[in-house]
Amino acid sequence: MRKNGYNRKGFTRNCSELLIHDRITITEKIEGLNLEQKTKIRQELKRQRLWNSRAWKIILGILIVLAAVYIVGCVYYSRHFYGGGTVFGIQMRNQTAESLKEQIIQKVGEYQLKIVTRDGEETITADQIGLEYDDQGEIEQLLEEQKTAAWFLMAASSKEDRGVQMTADETRLSEAVQGLSCMQEENMTAPTDAHLEYVDGAFAIQEETYGNQLEYDTVYNTVRESVTSGETEISLEDLSCYVAPAIYKDDERLQEECDAVNKMINVEITYDFSDRQMVVDKSVIKDWITFGDNFTYDLSEEAVGDYVYDMAYETDTFGLTRKFTTHSGQEITLKGGDYGWCINRSETVEQLIGLVKAGENVTVEPVYLYSGICRDTNDIGGTYVEVSISDQYMWVYKDGECVVSTPVVTGNPSRGWDTPAGGVWAVDARISPYTLTGQDYNTDVTYWLPFNGNVGIHDADWRSSFGGSIYRTNGSHGCVNTPPEAMKTVYEVIKIGYPVVVY
Repeated sequence: MRKNGYNRKGFTRNCSELLIHDRITITEKIEGLNLEQKTKIRQELKRQRLWNSRAWKIILGILIVLAAVYIVGCVYYSRHFYGGGTVFGIQMRNQTAESLKEQIIQKVGEYQLKIVTRDGEETITADQIGLEYDDQGEIEQLLEEQKTAAWFLMAASSKEDRGVQMTADETRLSEAVQGLSCMQEENMTAPTDAHLEYVDGAFAIQEETYGNQLEYDTVYNTVRESVTSGETEISLEDLSCYVAPAIYKDDERLQEECDAVNKMINVEITYDFSDRQMVVDKSVIKDWITFGDNFTYDLSEEAVGDYVYDMAYETDTFGLTRKFTTHSGQEITLKGGDYGWCINRSETVEQLIGLVKAGENVTVEPVYLYSGICRDTNDIGGTYVEVSISDQYMWVYKDGECVVSTPVVTGNPSRGWDTPAGGVWAVDARISPYTLTGQDYNTDVTYWLPFNGNVGIHDADWRSSFGGSIYRTNGSHGCVNTPPEAMKTVYEVIKIGYPVVVY
């Protein structure tokens, strides 16, 4: 609204413009105005100067107050912490070094270390170990390193928790660790490595077990470090205090070993004993495998030796007691002599180990130290000589049929020249002709079959009769004197190594 040519909005704008120029400019601008306008301008200028003066006073007052607060803060926080962090779990802000240490000492006395084990939790207290705060001046150092001038930035200060150093009585600490339930031998189970076991016809990997075995030195050092640094809870698992397995199920070397061992045992070796066999297969070989370090394996020579020993025990006959059915069907017991089979154990062990490692399915015989003619359970077989001292008779069998049945004359017992009896001997030689020599004789014979040193079977053409009781007073020097016509057949049938049964 305009009144007397005066516009208030325009007037105010003009005043504002005038205020931003110097006095000469203002004077120039108001020369053309009337008295009323000049008065208004002067009043507005006066009001603006008054307002500016008051604003500066307010600002100056605020600055003075802020400066005072800042100075007071600097003084205060030169002796107090302003940080938002903690020491040993105790708030630092507005604490002096002395008050903070007092609270630390109090809290150290209440200290407990919780130890988390695989089987539960245990606790060690400050009283148990004589725990004390080890004041190294770190609290004062923290206060000194605090930038006092930056106290007003406390809201942005670090919130971290700082530990403190503590000392414990080493002897009492050791006793406390040794007294933990988890450290008792009876409460510990050792870990086991992943390994191979024979299951359902093959070796398979068995997983490792972790157990809960702890070593004193490891636990002691861990607890000691935790206590002195002020930790309140530790996990023996997380800190790797437990004795760990050395081999795990996913180890490629273990799988390779498993494959190789299964290949080794997957063989079948048959030992042939004519009317019976003994088979060596994986069910037997599995017990011979021994495992060493660094994923090595081998056959136990001792275990193989035990097997060969048992095989020899079951099948050896050399010089051993045996049953024999005589020409009359009577079963008698024979003991001694040098006929039969005897396994060479050491060489058979070597043979068997080599066959298993070769990995071929074969049928073989053991290596023999002594061998007979027949390998049946009844190793005398069907071709043999049978001599009865009491009957003074000899029978010769070929393939189970009697081909010779003749009276004989055996050794003279009255002169101490008894023919060895009660056992089975092997024919040692076949000689034709032969000269028998002794202390008081030198006699030619056509056929000679020795079976026990100088004792053997031979023809005796100097005798006119055989059998009966001749042997008692006019017997031989120990040999079996045989009629010449029968001896020819005996010699033709009986070869070296054939058994001679004398009873």
